[in-house]
Amino acid sequence: MTKAKPQTDAHWKNYIAGEWCDSENNISITNPATGKPFATIACASIEDAGKAVDAARLIADSGVLTKDRPASRVQMMLAIADNIREITEEGAELLVRENGKSLADARSEFDNAARYFEYYGGMADKIEGKSIPLGDDYVDFTYYEPFGVSAQIVPWNFPVDICARSLAPALAAGNAVIVKSPELTPLAMTLLATACEKAGLPKGALSILCGIGSEVGAALVANPKVDQIVFTGSVPTGQHILKSAADNATPCVMELGGKSAAVVFPDVDKQQFLDSVAWGIFFNAGQVCSAMSRILVHEDIYDEVVTDIEKLAKSLSVASGESVELTPVISKEQHSQVLSMCNVAVAEGARLVTGGKAVDDKEGFYVEPTVFADIKPEMTIFQNEVFGPVVSITSFKTEEEAWKLANGTDFGLVAGVFTNDLSRTMRATRALKAGQIFVNEWFAGGIETPFGGLKMSGFGREKGQEALYSYVNTKNVAIKVNNSTD
Repeated sequence: MTKAKPQTDAHWKNYIAGEWCDSENNISITNPATGKPFATIACASIEDAGKAVDAARLIADSGVLTKDRPASRVQMMLAIADNIREITEEGAELLVRENGKSLADARSEFDNAARYFEYYGGMADKIEGKSIPLGDDYVDFTYYEPFGVSAQIVPWNFPVDICARSLAPALAAGNAVIVKSPELTPLAMTLLATACEKAGLPKGALSILCGIGSEVGAALVANPKVDQIVFTGSVPTGQHILKSAADNATPCVMELGGKSAAVVFPDVDKQQFLDSVAWGIFFNAGQVCSAMSRILVHEDIYDEVVTDIEKLAKSLSVASGESVELTPVISKEQHSQVLSMCNVAVAEGARLVTGGKAVDDKEGFYVEPTVFADIKPEMTIFQNEVFGPVVSITSFKTEEEAWKLANGTDFGLVAGVFTNDLSRTMRATRALKAGQIFVNEWFAGGIETPFGGLKMSGFGREKGQEALYSYVNTKNVAIKVNNSTD
């Protein structure tokens, strides 16, 4: 492996132990909007993963990130945020090419990344322990220590945003971090390493490397020098990681899949709801773990809502670039998977209202905005995540039936309710089994609000103040005091 500059237009390197490194093998990166490769990135090896872990271990054991006053980490985190803002335009244009999303959404990812560093930077000097009263004979207190080495596996749908979501609190708490970037979209997030490097992050405190998940990701997870694993991705991969992590009893934060439901009552503000549908299922081509993939509608307004959503879907502009409403899915494989699930839905008796096909007049991996109605709980599309611009609509009669339908999958990431009845809203927040409940706006909340799931959607929380404590161990100190004056 040879050291090199971070990247050229056509070829990118990995950031390993504070150095930009090339490799003998490359991974090809394809533009989803054209279906054509446009760049390569060095393919990291198992040996590279080991080098990154060893460097992180030295940083963690030396205490270089925690020996000074936490205020020094605050300043470094804020400097990283400033550096991210400086590269937003360059990074956003690159993210559009490798991910297919709109330029506005790509800019938003970099803005969110900067906000994560600002938010957790402001908390780096406020990780405070507690004094616990045990009577005059004892002094008892707690303090928080960073885990040490955090290995973080980032998905392809929001690579810059989700990388920063875990990286920022981990660094704020004083951990060293190895990020395994996704093979499909690794380029733009590599720029986060340049932002950290420029801010003076010690060499070895961060590595960002792209390699084959079954090799490099598996090596990171199994390494006994790794103190914590953070994973966002599919349920099967998460289950595999958990089994491997169990060998070393390595603690994990798991953010897995979802099949989230919005429950719609007759007193809904219809325009507000339709705005949420446009954002909730068609944003990022539906490739969002917390997407509004199921809509449960009271029978009194069911036909009207189905018609309104059909009109909305047919009105969406389909493209990639500056300002569009429906972008391509990430890859040829994802394209085939989404269309296959649509075919299964039809075969099982779902009513295809609109869409369900590839967009014929475009290059790349476009799927028509798709609406299914009359969905039954036993249907595959009711139970399984599509991860595409496909929404399923089901009717209900009673409030109790609505909660049962909403909770009737193996997932529990988010859920939503659309009603102007405050009492019903409060009943919904208790009845719906999910880590986050949206009321009258899908994706309400923000960086400040904790996010994570129940059941097969995973465990642990990202975002908000609560997430910071996923990156520290609590240590208790109990002191017996000798009260004798002799």
